[in-house]
Amino acid sequence: MVYYLIALVMFLIDQGTKYLIATRLEIYEQIPVIGNFFLITSSRNRGAAFGILQDQLWFFIVVTIAVVAGIVWYLRKMTKEGRKLLPTALALVLGGALGNFIDRLLMGEVVDFLQFNFGNYTFPIFNIADSCIVIGVGLIILDTILDGRREKLHTSREVSGTEGNE
Repeated sequence: MVYYLIALVMFLIDQGTKYLIATRLEIYEQIPVIGNFFLITSSRNRGAAFGILQDQLWFFIVVTIAVVAGIVWYLRKMTKEGRKLLPTALALVLGGALGNFIDRLLMGEVVDFLQFNFGNYTFPIFNIADSCIVIGVGLIILDTILDGRREKLHTSREVSGTEGNE
């Protein structure tokens, strides 16, 4: 249940920040936070990451429903196994996916507002849901690496006959 709570909290933070941006700033209005490096910029995205697949609303709705169903199923499976990192990662992805899904479903576009500039390069503007998804995927990769190492260590202990002799 705690993992669904994490997803809910991330969803609510995402939706709350998007609401503030959408109701308090004009489109493309900017508020410098750290000089020109970090700005709050009111933007809308009718596509996916980096603006790809613009205006493919039904594609995103169908894919998101499938992804959310898969995450909920896998999250239940992982929590029964007593795992911690992977369910946390899945909860972050779930909260982020639902946050962007609601935007697309209700408005046909996603509210983005976090802008970072690195010299002349401007990273694509994103939101809290995007951050949750990226962090969650990063944690899934980390869990996969750690699980692979645990498996390798377990296998080497079995081969050397040292398992349980510690």
